[in-house]
Amino acid sequence: MKKKKPNHEGWGMHIFLVFFSQQHSHFSSLFKRTNSTHNILTKLQFTICICICALLIFVILLLFTHTFFEPDNLATLKPYARALQRLGTLYMQGTTAMNNLVLCHVPEHVTTRQFKVFLRAFHTSGLLSDSDLLFLFDSLSTLDSFNSVILLENNLFLKVVHLYETELCKGHTHFNFPSSVNVTRFKKSKKKVMDRREPIWGGRIKSRSTRVVSYGSVVGFDVGELDPENSLSGLMGQVPMSLRRWASYPMILGRVRRHYEHVMLVDVQKVLLLGDPLGRVKTPSPDSVLLSSTHEKTINPAVIMGGMRGIRRLSSTMLMEIVRATTTQRHNNKRKILVTESSLLKRLATNVFTLRSIRIVVTSIMEASSLGESTIANQTIVWREYYDTDIDSVVMKYICSFSIDSAVSMCSC
Repeated sequence: MKKKKPNHEGWGMHIFLVFFSQQHSHFSSLFKRTNSTHNILTKLQFTICICICALLIFVILLLFTHTFFEPDNLATLKPYARALQRLGTLYMQGTTAMNNLVLCHVPEHVTTRQFKVFLRAFHTSGLLSDSDLLFLFDSLSTLDSFNSVILLENNLFLKVVHLYETELCKGHTHFNFPSSVNVTRFKKSKKKVMDRREPIWGGRIKSRSTRVVSYGSVVGFDVGELDPENSLSGLMGQVPMSLRRWASYPMILGRVRRHYEHVMLVDVQKVLLLGDPLGRVKTPSPDSVLLSSTHEKTINPAVIMGGMRGIRRLSSTMLMEIVRATTTQRHNNKRKILVTESSLLKRLATNVFTLRSIRIVVTSIMEASSLGESTIANQTIVWREYYDTDIDSVVMKYICSFSIDSAVSMCSC
């Protein structure tokens, strides 16, 4: 009788099945935990992506708002660019190219208050509606010292213009706008703004098509940038700004000669501009130059106006006259060389050879016997040197009498 052999062939399979079942349950739980962790990470990544996208959209909208709705206010917080060909400082970029240039030199002893009142009055004159404003300083330190004044006054001016522009954008055509700034002169149709060239100062403008007002640029130059050799220093010891400015004009006027039709040369310390005197020189030829004389027939060099060609020729001729007069006095062994703009301009106004290339017209200065709020409104040029009273205070009081100016804090002195 045969004994059955114990079946040892399947015990290994049983062990394998037990082992596999244990491994399978372990892998299943591990896979479940891994899958759960993956889902949590996926949801977390998705949430982080949404937060980042929302943040980017917010930043883009913020930049878009500041760039296109208040470009000028931001631009005036600090000098942000060179004015022209790596020279000068751009304080405020205009909306379009302008036909006229007001070139103001700042003498050595101008006070901060005098400069501030001049710029405040200039903004009220309406000249910036068709002119660019250029300041010429006697040194880089002087330019830096007036930076804050220029930026503040420009910013206050832009606030008034933007208030007016807001009313225009609302569709209002006739509304009361009590401001010292002649805002109606800045109103331009969008077509006229787009038809005109971009300003030569600074870079390109992004939002010209949205503007319904137009104004010029404000820039500043150190005289050393335009006359780095100090051309007249070899003829006289200390060259006053009143004479050195003539050595600076040929360079700057030569660079912008194709961009402007008329130029006005102004002494910041001696005059205040409350209106547009350039209206008197817009009809004569480009060679015309308008000089002002007192009752004593003395030429006043504080304001000189004319066509671009005439002013350029006058500046070159004046520079040669300064050199000739200085050299003559030195040859005559005069210890103290006295060369004045007034005497040189008077000589040129009667010189036959000069009159062949420059059409010089001399007009008399007409000043009111006294200035008050009623008479200031009708003044175009106020000659500071002809009044004993504090003209700056009178002008500031007149400007501050308008409610809009007070609303934008333009009456801070």
